[in-house]
Amino acid sequence: MAARELVVSNSVLLQEIMAENGVLRISLITLQKAEETGFININCVDPLGRSALLMAIDNENLEMVELLIEHKVETKDALLHAISEEFVEAVEVLLDHEETIHKQGEPHSWEALPPDTATFTPDITPLILSAHRDNYEIIKILLDRGATLPMPHDVRCGCDECVTSRMEDSLRHSRSRINAYRALASPSLIALSSKDPILTAFELSWELRRLSLMEHEFKSEYQELRKQCQDFATALLDHTRSSYELEVLLNHDPTGPAFEHGDRMHLNRLKLAIKLRQKKVGFVAIRRCYVVGRLRLV
Repeated sequence: MAARELVVSNSVLLQEIMAENGVLRISLITLQKAEETGFININCVDPLGRSALLMAIDNENLEMVELLIEHKVETKDALLHAISEEFVEAVEVLLDHEETIHKQGEPHSWEALPPDTATFTPDITPLILSAHRDNYEIIKILLDRGATLPMPHDVRCGCDECVTSRMEDSLRHSRSRINAYRALASPSLIALSSKDPILTAFELSWELRRLSLMEHEFKSEYQELRKQCQDFATALLDHTRSSYELEVLLNHDPTGPAFEHGDRMHLNRLKLAIKLRQKKVGFVAIRRCYVVGRLRLV
């Protein structure tokens, strides 16, 4: 087949993918011909660099996504695109596919792309991106499959990895830390991964305050994330439905026995909020204590 005919065939494939509802039957015939003749490149891209798989994701066309994967399309960073578009069904399909093709010790599909052609920076993982979107459903899917998000190294860490990263690109090194903390500050991620969401929000807020004082170039971003953590903790307090629930929450001590109704109120959680300068949380807690008429200072 001539080069021009090959270009036309690839163009036809992309046009079929771009159809509003997906021309599934025609595309199936096209893909079958591609397998038989080898004349059509299933991984072809349009002038904007979009592959057929990415177009199917953009159109939220699950049948087309499944069809392309069935015909062994290169997924590359399609999983990250599906997460970015919050296309939950495609995320599950792509995760299942990744599990079947991934070999132990080798990078995942989205990690194997050259940095100059990748849409996302190397530090962006599926869990980090889903936390940036604060998509509860996708975060839960990833956590159930074993995804983790460790705390970033300290801003002054002197390990070989951090030293090398700073020397190669100090800005990218700082941005990767912010990306990690933006994910960690996701209310959905905190709610799904922490046994004590309020304590996690308090401690993360305090750490973000410290970072805002140390990394002046990104002070506003860290302050915004700190406010997000405080708002989340405040929202949890606002969801208490009775004086007893509020007592349990404000007197919770992770190292001591469970609080029982009628026990002496030590307000451990309220004191911690004040200690860690959670002003909004402290104010709301005190206000709600007065509302239910149960504030007993020690």
